Amino acid sequence: MLISGGRLRALWRLVIQYIAFRVLVTLLFSVLAVALSLTVSGGRSVVADSPAIPLASGVAGLVGAVLSVWLAGRFLDRRPFSDFGFHLGGGWWLDLFFGMALGALLITMVFFVELGLGWVEVVGAFETLGTNGPFLLSMLLPVAMYLCVGFYEELVSRGYQLKNAAEGLNYPAFGARGAVLLAWVLSSVFFGILHADNPSATFVSTLNIVLAGLMLGFGYVISGELAIPIGLHVTWNFVQGAVYGFPVSGFGPFGATFLATRQTGPELWTGGPFGPEAGLLAPIVMLIGISLIALWTRLRTGKVSLHSPIAEGPTIQTR
Repeated sequence: MLISGGRLRALWRLVIQYIAFRVLVTLLFSVLAVALSLTVSGGRSVVADSPAIPLASGVAGLVGAVLSVWLAGRFLDRRPFSDFGFHLGGGWWLDLFFGMALGALLITMVFFVELGLGWVEVVGAFETLGTNGPFLLSMLLPVAMYLCVGFYEELVSRGYQLKNAAEGLNYPAFGARGAVLLAWVLSSVFFGILHADNPSATFVSTLNIVLAGLMLGFGYVISGELAIPIGLHVTWNFVQGAVYGFPVSGFGPFGATFLATRQTGPELWTGGPFGPEAGLLAPIVMLIGISLIALWTRLRTGKVSLHSPIAEGPTIQTR
């Protein structure tokens, strides 16, 4: 049966939302490309390497994610948008700031370990990349792009996919907590697969991105909110690319970077052209990240346990 309880089953909701998301992103990026006047001269796009391209992609992803999740929530899930991890309040914002601090801390640990071992060399500072503007203005490009990416990837991967997968897996054999646990793992595997065709991706990078999905999703599965995952995702990417000049999931820094660096250590540990997420240092700091999220949650709430309501159906039906 495709329908249960007056709604499409979870698998079909997941498929429809994801297709809608991809279609919207493609259309929105095309519109932004035209708006940015992507002209062709001499058979070559004169702005093919413009730092505006990653920003356009990020904005398209953000708008596509919000629209597709809101529409899916209203017409397929029959739940309010806030149920996807946005029950805003003082605790939510506190968790967001913690996540941001944690993301910056973890990548800083990677940088200083590599620097101490002689695996990375600082070759410049306060550099602009592909822009003719001042440093601070150029820095707005990666700031805006990484904000967009951190928000929309967490909204889709954790807020929508993990939640719907948990609800669909909530059979008596698993129970609500078992369903959340299984959905956490499956959504993380899918997250890794989505990054498997990034430039310079390797088998190790894909496994590490799966682990990154587990780290990012951990804050969600123990709280039911996206505050920690969004904050962690945003600063992990931003500090990695725009502060220390590392590649981020196969994509080099753009717009501006506080430090220009060159990796000279073994690629097995540094990740090489894919960036730290393809190296063996990444799993270590990710496990530290999971531990610190657990410690923070224990200190703030007094407990650490899977948030079983993630696997429950909507209690408020939208009109």
